[in-house]
Amino acid sequence: MSDVIVPKGQPIPGDPEKKGWLFKWTNYLKGYQRRWFVLSNGLLSYYRNQAEMAHTCRGTISLLGALIHTADSCTFVISNGGTQTFHIRAQDEVERQSWVTALELAKAKAIRAQESDDDEDQMSSGNVAVGGGEGEGEDASRIARELAARFHDLRTCSELVTRHGTSLQRSLADLEIPPTDTTKQVSERATLFRISCNAMMNACSEFMNAAAASSARMSRALQHEREQKTRLQEVVEQLARQHDNLEKTVTAHNTSHAGGNGSGTGNETEDEDHEFFDAMEEGVSTSMDDKTSFVIKVPVNRKNKVKSGESSDESEGETVTETQQVIFVEDKERAESAMGGAETGVVATKASDKEQNFKIWPHVSQVTSMVDGHPRRVRVPDKPNYPLSLWSIMKNCIGKELSKIPIPVNFSEPLSMLQRLTEDYEYSPVLDQAAQFTDPAQQLAYVAAFTVSSYATTSCRINKPFNPLLGETFECDRMADLGWRSISEQVMTTVHNIIVGKLWMDNHGDMDIVGEAGPATGYVAHLKYQPYSYFSKDTQRKVTGVIKDPQGVPRYVLQGHWDDRVEVAPVSSASPDNTVCKTGKFVLAWQRVPAPPDSHKWYNFTLLAAQLNEQEEGVAPTDSRLRPDQRLMEEGLWDEANTEKLRLEEKQRGARRQLEAEAEAAAARGADPPPPPRPAWFSREAAPGQPHLRHLYNHRYWECKARRDWSGCPDIF
Repeated sequence: MSDVIVPKGQPIPGDPEKKGWLFKWTNYLKGYQRRWFVLSNGLLSYYRNQAEMAHTCRGTISLLGALIHTADSCTFVISNGGTQTFHIRAQDEVERQSWVTALELAKAKAIRAQESDDDEDQMSSGNVAVGGGEGEGEDASRIARELAARFHDLRTCSELVTRHGTSLQRSLADLEIPPTDTTKQVSERATLFRISCNAMMNACSEFMNAAAASSARMSRALQHEREQKTRLQEVVEQLARQHDNLEKTVTAHNTSHAGGNGSGTGNETEDEDHEFFDAMEEGVSTSMDDKTSFVIKVPVNRKNKVKSGESSDESEGETVTETQQVIFVEDKERAESAMGGAETGVVATKASDKEQNFKIWPHVSQVTSMVDGHPRRVRVPDKPNYPLSLWSIMKNCIGKELSKIPIPVNFSEPLSMLQRLTEDYEYSPVLDQAAQFTDPAQQLAYVAAFTVSSYATTSCRINKPFNPLLGETFECDRMADLGWRSISEQVMTTVHNIIVGKLWMDNHGDMDIVGEAGPATGYVAHLKYQPYSYFSKDTQRKVTGVIKDPQGVPRYVLQGHWDDRVEVAPVSSASPDNTVCKTGKFVLAWQRVPAPPDSHKWYNFTLLAAQLNEQEEGVAPTDSRLRPDQRLMEEGLWDEANTEKLRLEEKQRGARRQLEAEAEAAAARGADPPPPPRPAWFSREAAPGQPHLRHLYNHRYWECKARRDWSGCPDIF
């Protein structure tokens, strides 16, 4: 967007409501540039520096009717319908939210000011007096209808006067021929009377138009005020209910600890308890301490509903799912009285005979491992600062199908999706710790914490991984230092026609982890990832969860933030309807290890991510480490990487075209088509006791690696 020069004083005629340094997007060559922004009188203006406020404004956007929304944790966008759009970035989330709140308030103030000005202008120009301060929208409409009826009567009378005046003039002319002075005088007066009637009708018409416009504005204003009043009443009533029930809850809690001698607090009805929970909002804590209590909607699953005449053993059916709000409150007195016992109680659930069999392996940051006789690397080469050329991207798109448009490596990171999935095992010690417990609910609580850890880096990893080619594999053998190894394979492909994706992601929604076999059968962990919100009082990126046994009773509770840490606590007691649960002391189940101090220079990789693409001997020829375009990008040769990436994609398309041609030829001969490529290390079948088809590992990869037999691998690179 081109800069606009505005005369001195025009953007900010009043005292500024907010001002400060922000970063504004200029173009693809310069990116974000630091600018001084000033918010005043419904206008947001920016300057190159503070000194320019005295003489030159670089641009101004009106907030009246503008759309304000966020692009990521630090960036927000202001648009006024397509003619102007500001992409602005703040230093952090706090500063961004402060500006967004100020902009929303300024926008609302500007709208109210315009409505007031329009009403005053209309009233002064039309000379309309409005009375009855307590009039409603229905009264205004009734008055407008009555005025319209009276105006219709006036118009009818005017037409009658005109018709009779014409007849009178004609009769006078017929009586005296030639006309005398008297008849001429009467005729002139009749003409003047008719002209006066027409002028009166025009004035009445203008009055009606002004009254109709004023009535419409008054109706809109009254409707707006009624809606605001209704919302305020609802908020006040909700706050009153919350305050009243919180007082009752505190009184009952204090009375029960004092010996239970209270005469009225223990007789609260079940309806009052339900009203208390309905008045609360999900995710809003019930006390000042956000870490000790919270509310979560827990699903209550019922059996599948089977229609008459249908078999009950169908794999799919209509499932009736209900939810109920459950409040979890830490029993502080019990936790404080136990102090040493609380920790002992957690350890007591471990099996002494299993403590020797299950080892808790260290985190990758705590070990120094070797690969091919040398220590593993601790970083990758810095990301080069190459400018992004939109022309080169558009040039590569000319004359090509949408599915064949190459995605430049500028939007990627030097890892494949298979390697990115392997990053989920970075916090495998959480699973080692879960294996030491004998209680399935406690095990599932730590498994749930492990699933949360896989999202820890999504807040800062804004680049896309490489899409794996069909048949591409990745092995990660860290048995010697981390205690695990994995093998993954791309078994099917999907074409993604996305060149530029969303560079910031908010994880929100529900997740269920279901126990399907063994002692954990029937146990369910329900996690709730809170959505990002400007106006939430909770800290952002929050996750809560509950672990329920097969009978639906809460056994463990989980809370934390998916980019920082997760804590778990046992449920010590629950109400008969399981809507109020007291928990024990929260203990740390997972905590994110800080990223290397200079990781922002190399794609915000973690230590494990930096080691995934390291060269290693003996891997399969289809391994992601051997992918040439990905290796060239890591080495900073992005132009060569783009060329190689295009070659690999064309090679894969050629193989698919050949397979389609063979299938068409077989169909023409009446023969069966050739089988599609099959995965080398997985087979599609149903797991024992499960109805759904899955890709199950065939237990051949590590044997073939030991024999160095890669004859079953396709040629994809």
